[in-house]
Amino acid sequence: MKFELNEKNYYEELEKELSIDSVTGQYHEMQDYLVKLIEELGFKTKTLYKGGIIVDAGGEENPLLVTAHADTIGMMVRHINTDGTIKVCKVGGLYAYHTERENVRIKTREGKIYTGTVQRKNASVHVTEDELDKEVADFDKNSFVVLDEDVKSAEDVRKLGIEIGDYVAMDPRFTVSNGYIKSHFIDDKAQVALLIELLKDIKKGKVGLKRKVYLYISFYEEIGHGGSMIPEDVKDFLAVDIACIGPEQTSDERKVSIFCKDSRFPYNIDMLKELEDCAKESGADYVLDIFTPHYGTDADPALVAGFDVRHGAIGPGTRASHGYERTHIDAIKSTYNLLAEYVSR
Repeated sequence: MKFELNEKNYYEELEKELSIDSVTGQYHEMQDYLVKLIEELGFKTKTLYKGGIIVDAGGEENPLLVTAHADTIGMMVRHINTDGTIKVCKVGGLYAYHTERENVRIKTREGKIYTGTVQRKNASVHVTEDELDKEVADFDKNSFVVLDEDVKSAEDVRKLGIEIGDYVAMDPRFTVSNGYIKSHFIDDKAQVALLIELLKDIKKGKVGLKRKVYLYISFYEEIGHGGSMIPEDVKDFLAVDIACIGPEQTSDERKVSIFCKDSRFPYNIDMLKELEDCAKESGADYVLDIFTPHYGTDADPALVAGFDVRHGAIGPGTRASHGYERTHIDAIKSTYNLLAEYVSR
């Protein structure tokens, strides 16, 4: 059966989620937003003590858990320099060259927000052209945040309330052009928005559930322990995450990928076959792919934690992972078709 994704609603939801900063560990605002939204749809939620949302979507027996993660890569204030610039360290798999010239928001622990830009020390072609050619962006050596404030010293910065350990989030720069979705943090807010659309269609009766289905929105995937805590009765664990495009990858920006293996484990062979059957049944345009050596999903930690579950993963083909990412609405639609078919079996 073919399931129709409401594009307009999807884009609106994705843009809302992208506008809320949620670097790994910075979960409160995003969690509050999602809990309110999901409960307004009529579903019960449970929040994890460490941060995370489990939703009872309905159905009975043989429980399936579907996860997408709402945390993103980002930065944290590491040191306040004597000239009023701010040294940062990465949170998650972020590379400094993906942050150069990006606008950022710093949120203090008192809730104040300040804007700035990531720059290199030698950033002027007219003054330091030779250094620009030689230097590589590096958080430890030459990349820092320049605040949009009149600050000339570390003392000036601290007077604003900025301190070591404050989160630094990049502006997502979300846009859609000719069906291509471009933004930071398509990984994985594009899939969290899909889960919200799935709940809407379950509520409307467009997607029926024969088995029990939980949805789990994680806030610690980017550092590896999001999926380590799941309901005890879960039998199958399906991660919905990006499918990285690169050399020797079959993933495509206009298709959904079914994961055969990542850098940690092969995915369950029986579940993989079921996902293939569902892709064919729903008309989803799909490929099979393997992701090594630097990729894993939130389904993996569940196995490491000792849960006796089958695990699988699917997701839209996505270019430039952990950078300024790009996918296409066709891949999102195919991911939705496959997901809706699988949860309805």
